[in-house]
Amino acid sequence: MNGSDEGSAATVRPYRAGDADALWALKRGFETGLGAGTGGDGKAERYAAKLTDEYRRRWLAWVDRCVDEQAATVTVAAVDDNRDGDGSDDRDRDADGETHTAAGDLAGYVFVLPESLSFVWDAAVLNEVYVRPEYRGTGVADDLMAAALSVAREQDLPLDRMVLDVDRENDRARAFYDRYGFERWGEMVARDL
Repeated sequence: MNGSDEGSAATVRPYRAGDADALWALKRGFETGLGAGTGGDGKAERYAAKLTDEYRRRWLAWVDRCVDEQAATVTVAAVDDNRDGDGSDDRDRDADGETHTAAGDLAGYVFVLPESLSFVWDAAVLNEVYVRPEYRGTGVADDLMAAALSVAREQDLPLDRMVLDVDRENDRARAFYDRYGFERWGEMVARDL
């Protein structure tokens, strides 16, 4: 699946272990983006402060567990500009032939929780979707959403729906989800522990 714009520079594919550094770079962008421009002055600092080495280790381990359970739960948009003019792949491979992606080689990702967690909301859960700013408006987000919907349709769900949490102040994200037919459903509330 390629971007909806002709000549898209990204290919949507399942996450692989060799993508860990690049996925973490995107996750950092996702988390720091959550705090930028929404939720008041303290939100950005709280989200950035949690991005420790320990958090990275635990989050990537959780990603691995989710992918082990259902491979396509984490899907990435890989940038195709890592090929030579002759079309050969010039990325690094380890002794097992696993391709290792450089941190800048991913344009975005989408994370749908595995089917075993569908009882949390009686639905498929779109946990995270993020596209690097330079790839926004190129069709990458549409490709990632199509992948997420495909994963959700393969799940045996209590109710046939997908849910997500979006900040009401994030107009860009809300417009994107509106385009895909997401509607307000309840309201999430939170408190500090």
